[in-house]
Amino acid sequence: MAGQVVFRDAMGRELTEEDLAGVTGRVSWESAGGGDVPERARELHRRGREAGERGEYEEALALLEQAQDLAPKWPHPSYDAAFTVLLQGDAARAEELYAGVDRLAPRGFFTCKTTLDLLRRELRGELFDGFSRAFVQLEWVEDPAQKRGLLLGIAERYPELPQVWKELAPLLADPDEQAEAVERGLAAGPDPETLGLLLINKALLLQHSDLRAAVGILGSLALDPDSTLGAETMAKIVLAQLAGHPRPSAAP
Repeated sequence: MAGQVVFRDAMGRELTEEDLAGVTGRVSWESAGGGDVPERARELHRRGREAGERGEYEEALALLEQAQDLAPKWPHPSYDAAFTVLLQGDAARAEELYAGVDRLAPRGFFTCKTTLDLLRRELRGELFDGFSRAFVQLEWVEDPAQKRGLLLGIAERYPELPQVWKELAPLLADPDEQAEAVERGLAAGPDPETLGLLLINKALLLQHSDLRAAVGILGSLALDPDSTLGAETMAKIVLAQLAGHPRPSAAP
């Protein structure tokens, strides 16, 4: 027998407690693109990533290209190649590679959609040359205060950039400032990946003051076929917590 309904949308689609009980907290990126991946392709991909981590970018790209040739439907080699090319400073080529990943994994693959949107804004002249490369490297800034300061500077220069508000919101101490950052990001025409994360942040901010609204946001996101795979999974995780179902421990 189906479990208790947690959320039902306007089209009659439902999420039940049973649907949420098995949420592991991990996005199943390996399902993106479909098809079996030969072990040789995985080995080449691993070696390509290791070369990239050493800063040996040309070797990395050659290995990743070989891996992609062996597994043409697997987006991971092209995704890592796109990031490598971005670090090399070739925005146009990086955009082409990220666009290829987006075609292989239309529901999203890690941060592909966000980075692709940034690159296209940069190539249209809306952002300074090299912005996308600099922005993705913010992930490596570990000090929250330093990162917040950098993001505030970007927000002042580019207030219509949704990605900056998505990154900034969790770093703000005041809930009202967090909510304002989320709303500014939502109003700025975010890519699907950024949209999903902004909506999840909005639901988290609402959970104590308006639980029904928070559940509505999360349920709609989880059931919307246009949601990214990452947004759907994260929405279900938070819904499971709100419904009183602790998330199972992720497999090591």
